[in-house]
Amino acid sequence: MQAPPVRWRLVPVGHSTGGGEVVRFAARHGAGRVAKIATAGAVPPVMVQSTANPEGLPIAVFDDIRAGVLADRSAFYLDLSAAFFGTNRPGSTISQAQRDQFWRLGMQVGLKAAYDCIKAFSETDFTEDLKALDVPVLIAHGDDDQIVPIADAAQKAIKLVKDGTLKVYPGAPHGIATAGPPRS
Repeated sequence: MQAPPVRWRLVPVGHSTGGGEVVRFAARHGAGRVAKIATAGAVPPVMVQSTANPEGLPIAVFDDIRAGVLADRSAFYLDLSAAFFGTNRPGSTISQAQRDQFWRLGMQVGLKAAYDCIKAFSETDFTEDLKALDVPVLIAHGDDDQIVPIADAAQKAIKLVKDGTLKVYPGAPHGIATAGPPRS
């Protein structure tokens, strides 16, 4: 007796680098398996500057991130938490405890994985993956994202998908899910 066909489909959700992961998964393996996709503060289509992406960030920016991780990753993650949550902006409601939790999670990552991740999130080009998506895509992004600027990611990604909705959260930082209501 044959098993009945699968009647459920996934709705993958990804934040930041994870947004690239769900886009790539859905484009390559999602046919008939993915119902829709949601990303938040996601890196696609591509972060690094190139001839194909002249508005991208210069590779030197990512080299500096790599150097910071290698030199003192503890200090790097603590410093990064300010831009991640927007605590360097007036009106931030993020507590020191939330920043400390971000630091703790960052410190759990192995050094090699953290270092390699920088190349993955900055240099992987998801352009063709975005174009290949044939399901509805929700792209959520804060307009004060200092880690993945909205102009470099969401505003480009929405133009590449066939069935997309861009939801912009005014004043929201990269840590959009934890940051709470936007600052006024």
